[in-house]
Amino acid sequence: MEIWHNPRCSKSRTAKAALDAAHPDHVERRYLDAPPSVAELAEVLDKLGLEPWDITRMKEARARELRLADEPKDRARWLALLAENPVLIERPIVITDDGRAFVARDPRTVADALAVLRPRGTGTR
Repeated sequence: MEIWHNPRCSKSRTAKAALDAAHPDHVERRYLDAPPSVAELAEVLDKLGLEPWDITRMKEARARELRLADEPKDRARWLALLAENPVLIERPIVITDDGRAFVARDPRTVADALAVLRPRGTGTR
């Protein structure tokens, strides 16, 4: 299991704390320090079932500087923009060992990502 994490983000810290408790041997990727490549982004987006603009932080100053609201929705172009500007990537993203990915910004989605660690019917109550 891997988390693309920004320690300055409260939602990212919350998801990481849940992973630390449930799956201590996960990989933490501080994606601002180690940005994903275009190929890695494409793979994760495929797992998410999303497009690059779906995980772009449009309220970031950098998005306004790049005028992303006016940018045509060309997948290759947006992948390159995210790889070049990782601050624009929504966080946290959790990638499970079974090949799924989650934008884990809320407790329910974090729980969904962690559920793949437990066999069905073994959740806590």
